[in-house]
Amino acid sequence: MLAELYVPGNSPLHRTPPQYMIFGLVVFCTLLFFFSEWGVLAAATVLVLAAYMVAGLRLRHAVAALRPVLWVLAFIFAIHVLTTDLTQAAFVVARFMVMILAASVVTLTTRTSEFVDGIRAMLKYAPSWVPTDRIALAIALTIRFIPSVRTTLAEVRMAQKARGLERNLTATLVPLVVRTLKTADQVSEALEARSPGKL
Repeated sequence: MLAELYVPGNSPLHRTPPQYMIFGLVVFCTLLFFFSEWGVLAAATVLVLAAYMVAGLRLRHAVAALRPVLWVLAFIFAIHVLTTDLTQAAFVVARFMVMILAASVVTLTTRTSEFVDGIRAMLKYAPSWVPTDRIALAIALTIRFIPSVRTTLAEVRMAQKARGLERNLTATLVPLVVRTLKTADQVSEALEARSPGKL
């Protein structure tokens, strides 16, 4: 099954109901897109860093959250440099980094089971025909699944480095894809086990 990314703690963020954490994250990320000023982005960065400190998270947690997407961020930066200018490119990438770090605060301070309960609580007013349990579990597992690719990539790279194949892109991508698909199957099995006999 997916590796638990939860970092144990007893901070106010660890004790905050997950539905409030998820709602706060959605509002935070949405508001960031309504402003294009460096001052607002700086304030948001300070807020996220403060959340890290309150939660007892360390620099390595922030680095681990950003490392898997560095190439994507570099690509976005290059595209914006070509289509706009350097300042705008830097702002867009910085905004994405802040959003990723904000999401990691929620992920690292909330257990998977708490995600399920929180999302279920957010869906409690949905019509009776809506499969709230399956939706909650699917979202929670997806949230956990995306960062778990980082761990898989690190393990594959270490294994290929030991074989002297660290520069072989195919030797890295093939086992990464295979293991990722296997994890996706586990997610599917978990959903099926949660609601046996339902489509």
